[in-house]
Amino acid sequence: MPTAACLQGHAWENWEWDSEGKSPDALLSPCRQAVYFHINPLLESQGTAGVRGTKGFCHGEHYWEIEFLEPPYGTSVMVGVGTEKALLHAGDKQFINLLGADGESWGLSYKGSLWHNGKSRKYTEPFYDKTTVIGVLLDLDAGTLRFFRNGANLGLAFSGLDEVGCALYPLVSSTAPDTELLLGVRTSRLHSLQERCLHTIAQSLRPLATLQPLDTLPLPSALLFQLHNHTTHHTHPPHNTTAQTNLTLPKHATQPQHTPPKPATETHHKLPKSTTQPGLC
Repeated sequence: MPTAACLQGHAWENWEWDSEGKSPDALLSPCRQAVYFHINPLLESQGTAGVRGTKGFCHGEHYWEIEFLEPPYGTSVMVGVGTEKALLHAGDKQFINLLGADGESWGLSYKGSLWHNGKSRKYTEPFYDKTTVIGVLLDLDAGTLRFFRNGANLGLAFSGLDEVGCALYPLVSSTAPDTELLLGVRTSRLHSLQERCLHTIAQSLRPLATLQPLDTLPLPSALLFQLHNHTTHHTHPPHNTTAQTNLTLPKHATQPQHTPPKPATETHHKLPKSTTQPGLC
């Protein structure tokens, strides 16, 4: 387990992987904090499997960590977020980047690319190491998604998530047997009722604001002042540094050297650690 992250104003959250929101090729540990993909020793991987968290987020700032218990390899292993409609399974030998395959999810591949709506772009260097920890920071008031690797801020990945209009859930997926992913730190920071009301008003006024300046709308001056402060704060997110996002994330004394990835095959098999380490949870 990684060192606990300390996020300013955040409180601990309790959610797990959803036993009802997963691919049939994903097995959960008894505590539902670890997920194992494609573990049938008699069958090779049949496609791409995913699992969703039990809690969806509509507002506030949320952070969680995913630890890779085995080195990622194969076509795709991903971490990200998605709506309740996001794909969680692709069979018939479909080895794909499941998170971001359509407009319902946003994902980061272990190969360093971001995916959304079937399109990808380069984001960071690949990560092949066992015990790599990927942090996910979802700020639904600013509408941004950022990733961290072993405590290092990788920068802004996606924006505009405040316009999705429905809850976003944590997601992971894999095409490869041996993939074992463990939930780590889970925290959140929810704004006051006043801030949430201002956010809702600002969202509803957005179409009007494109036609005329906010301060010319027929609203009380006190409300206009608060809306101006709110929209200024949330449309200018902090730069991509740990300090400026008020984060004190786990620090690793040394960065392990990257090891070559396993061959891009989906046919290697090994029973999950839960069969030999029942104390994982």
